Amino acid sequence: METHYFGYTASSQADLSYSYPNSMNSLVFESTKFGSGTSHSPFSTHLEAEVVSSRDNLSEFTTFFSRSSVDHHNLLHSSPVASSPVPALLPYETNYDVERQTLLELENALMGPDYEVEEVASSEDPFINENRPSQSSGSISRQWNQSSHWSNQIVHQEKFEQELPCPSPSNLKQLLIGCAKALSDNNLAEFHKLVEHVRPGVSISGEPIQRLGAYMLEGLVARTELSGTKIYRALRCNQPESKDLLSYMHILYDICPYLKFGYMAANGAIAEACKSEDQIHIVDFQIAQGTQWMTLLQALAARPGGPPHVRITGIDDPVSKHARGSGLELLGKRLAAVSEKFRIPVEFHPVPVFAPDVTLEMLQIRAGEALAVNFPLQLHHTPDESVDVTNPRDGLLRMIRSLNPKVVTLVEQESNTNTAPFLPRFIEALDFYSAMFESIDEMMERDRKERINVEQHCLARDIVNIIACEEKERVERHELLGKWRARFMMAGFRPFPLNSYVNSVIRELLKSYSENYTLVERDGAMLLGWKRRNLVSASAWN
Repeated sequence: METHYFGYTASSQADLSYSYPNSMNSLVFESTKFGSGTSHSPFSTHLEAEVVSSRDNLSEFTTFFSRSSVDHHNLLHSSPVASSPVPALLPYETNYDVERQTLLELENALMGPDYEVEEVASSEDPFINENRPSQSSGSISRQWNQSSHWSNQIVHQEKFEQELPCPSPSNLKQLLIGCAKALSDNNLAEFHKLVEHVRPGVSISGEPIQRLGAYMLEGLVARTELSGTKIYRALRCNQPESKDLLSYMHILYDICPYLKFGYMAANGAIAEACKSEDQIHIVDFQIAQGTQWMTLLQALAARPGGPPHVRITGIDDPVSKHARGSGLELLGKRLAAVSEKFRIPVEFHPVPVFAPDVTLEMLQIRAGEALAVNFPLQLHHTPDESVDVTNPRDGLLRMIRSLNPKVVTLVEQESNTNTAPFLPRFIEALDFYSAMFESIDEMMERDRKERINVEQHCLARDIVNIIACEEKERVERHELLGKWRARFMMAGFRPFPLNSYVNSVIRELLKSYSENYTLVERDGAMLLGWKRRNLVSASAWN
């Protein structure tokens, strides 16, 4: 029996191997052009869970609030929801005993300006010049020089192409780079030859590089099919039901610390900046399911002297709206239940537009409120000067700066894919997602259908968008922390150091996942990584 999964044929007699359907257009490409500024990637939203793992229940949290007048024990726990009578969006119901045969019976599921290489290689700013966790003296240097990295990869590839060894996990990266180089050189004959050679070596149930290779190969072929103009939107044809998508978000939230890291860092900064304020206004530019604020509200409710009045302005995004199955009304009811349970006055102001369309008037700023603005894995979707001459990305930062906020929190993927030309961008994405797929591999068995669903619905769209799309259709435009630092400082912000105790609690949290996670503190910011690769940055500004 054979079934299809993201263009791959699953046979009951063997592992999943690659097989293109007869018509790529009929599979995923029949749709309209994708507009700029909106995202359809679950990983680019909050990837939130309604029930949080017991990994978050760290006893070290209990002493922090004696230092800052906010209950940091509650703040740093990620799951007041589990014990509170709050309307749940979806119970977490995933069968972890699915047999491999079930996997094999799954049906059709899925599926500007010149790049500043010289700036990256020569900048004295450590944010821009390094994308690797630092090591102690005497160890091998892991400094990430992207210019030399890409150059070495390409030179090595030229020798590698002459041999064309059978694809295996050990050489698959170089073969994929060879495909991308041929496409970059517009050598389509060589490209198709290499693609046919690589196909047997990729599998959505194989080793991490084989699974990632399946999606990256799909992105490369998609780029040749339609030049990326319709791909990102077309992939939504296979978007799962709301309850299923929320379940996949939940699983990723539970097995990886990336979102917990972002929530804890941002909440700690907001609590510190607003610790003596009686009226707090939080503007969340991607509120998703609102999970982040449940822990902060519980902590503020326990503040000595009584809780403050909290107003939350929630800005929507497409994936979260689909996962909720409705607009922001459900989130308002949920916050009302939290307000009643923890006896803290909470006012919810929904803004049912996407971030690039927000205006100053929509935020309804009031005098006397301490303003906190949150950008959670979202700001990279706002176009910059390489896409739009009006530079909406920097314009948004200047607008926020004009409001004189107490703090602005930023959580972003630590990757350099914004203005990079195609080949360097492909190599950067390959490096970034290799680390991410490896981290998932350590926490979940390879033959689990849940893992395939998580990677397919929460990561594959980002990958395809980065590789296949250009201009306004390419909305996954990540930047390194150093570039964000430059943007914020040009807009008039200055760094607001993250709390050292919060950092230590996050470090303890990571130990409950894997010793391969790294945490680097740099100039008041934090970088969460896997082995030698930084993956997510968290910083705060005022």
